[in-house]
Amino acid sequence: MPSAESSAGVCLCVDFGSTFTKAVLVDLTEGRIVAAGEHATTIGTDVLDGYDACLAQLADTDPRAASAEVLACSSAGGGLRIAVVGAEELVTAEAGRRVALSSGGRVVGVIAAADPVASRTGFAALVDSTRPDVVLLTGGTDGGNAEVLLAAARDLVATGWRGPVVVAGNVEARDEVATILGTLPHVLADNVVPRIGVLAPDSARAAIREMFLAHVIGGKHLSARADFTAMVRGATPDVVLTGVELLARGLDDDRPGVGDVVVVDIGGATTDVHSVVEIDPDTGLTEGGLAREVVATTPVTRTVEGDLGMRWSAVSTVEAAELAELADAAARRHEDPAFLPSTPEEHDQDEAIAAAAIGLALRRHAGRSRVVVSPEGRVVERTGKDLREVDLLVGSGGVLRHGRPGVAGRVLAGSTGEDLADGWQLPRRPDVVVDTDYVLAAAGLLVDRHPDAAYRLARRLVEDPMGSLSQ
Repeated sequence: MPSAESSAGVCLCVDFGSTFTKAVLVDLTEGRIVAAGEHATTIGTDVLDGYDACLAQLADTDPRAASAEVLACSSAGGGLRIAVVGAEELVTAEAGRRVALSSGGRVVGVIAAADPVASRTGFAALVDSTRPDVVLLTGGTDGGNAEVLLAAARDLVATGWRGPVVVAGNVEARDEVATILGTLPHVLADNVVPRIGVLAPDSARAAIREMFLAHVIGGKHLSARADFTAMVRGATPDVVLTGVELLARGLDDDRPGVGDVVVVDIGGATTDVHSVVEIDPDTGLTEGGLAREVVATTPVTRTVEGDLGMRWSAVSTVEAAELAELADAAARRHEDPAFLPSTPEEHDQDEAIAAAAIGLALRRHAGRSRVVVSPEGRVVERTGKDLREVDLLVGSGGVLRHGRPGVAGRVLAGSTGEDLADGWQLPRRPDVVVDTDYVLAAAGLLVDRHPDAAYRLARRLVEDPMGSLSQ
C-alpha cells in the first residue's frame, strides 16, 4: 500500500460497499475531490480486485493516485454485525442497541439477560441464528446490581462463543467480567447507562471500532492481501457519521460547523438516517437534569431501517407505505437488484419507492409530539428525536445522485415543511443538498490525519452550488 510520504498532496479515500466499491482522490491542500471512480464490489473473488479497478480509473485521470496514501472504510461482506446483550429490554438492552447503531453496526439480535427465557439456550440461539461479528455486553447502572451482567458473561462463555466482546455495563463489575471472559478477545468500555436517564455511547463506540479493526476486517477473509486490513479505518456507517459530526460541529472557532444536520442515505437494502442535533434541555430533561426517557436521546444518532430500500427491500417498502399500485414494480426490483430504470414510468416508480423509504425512515428516526394529560396537567409527549429545527438536510444514495434532474426535490418534498400532519418532528425549513460526490465518507476518513482537508471537503456540501436543490 502506498505510504503517506508518497501521497504528493493527495489522499485516496475508498468505501468498500456491499454492492459497489467507491473511490475518490482528494487534494489535501484545497480539500476537494479531483478524481472519482467506482466498481462492483468483488466479494466473489478478492475485494481488492474491485479496488484495483477503481485505482486504475483514478490513475488515468490523475497519476498521483498510483502513489497516494489510502484510507478506507468497509461494509462489504455484511458489514459489522453486532449482537446486543443487556440486563433488561427497556433500559440497557435498548441503550446497547442505540450504541451499536451509532458505532456503524448492523444490530442482528438483542437479548434481555434478566428475562428468564434468556438462559444459556437463549444465548446459544442468539449466537447461532444471528452469526454476529461482535457481542456488546451491557447491564446495570454504575454501582448497581452486577449479578445480571456477571451471569450474562458466564452464559455467553458457556455457549462456546469465541469471538470479540465489548463490555459496557456496570463499571464496578468490569474486572470480574474480564476474569469470566478469560482468553476471549474483549475490550472494557465505560458504562453506556451510568445512571438512569443518561446514555453515554462514546467509550463503547470507540471500543467497537477497535474490535472491528482488530478482529472483524481480517476475520471476514474478504482479501488475501495484507493491503486491505492495513487501509481500512472503520465500518462505513461509523465513518459517515464521523463526517456528519464534522459538518455539524466543525473543528474549532475558526472552522465552525453548519449547525444541526440530518443525513438520509437510501440504499438497495436499507435506509440509514444520521443526525447530529443539539438536545434542547428544556424539553429533554427533568428539573433534576435527567432525561425524561429512561434511555436518553443523544446528540449523535444513527438509525437503520432494514425493511426500507430501493431493491432488496423494495417489496417491504411499498407494503409499509401501503402503496399497492407499486407492488409489481417493487417485486421486479427485488428479483433483479441490478435493475436500472430506462423509461419515464420506471423512473417515476423509482422515485415513488425512494420517497416512501425516505419518508418512513425519517419519521421513525424523528418520532412525533402530541399533547397528553398527565398528573402534572397537559404536557407535550415526544418520541424519537426532534428534527424540526434542523439547519441542513443531506440526501444520499444512488437514486438521488444518479436520477433525473430535480429528483431530490421530488423525493424529499413530503419529508419537510411547516404543516406536516400527525405531529411528526421533521425538519421545517432546512437547507437541502445532495451528497453527489460522496464527500461525507471521505471527510470522516480524513479528519484524524488531515483535519483541515476534511473540514474543507465537508463544507463543500453547503458551499458548492452544484449540490443545492435550489439550483
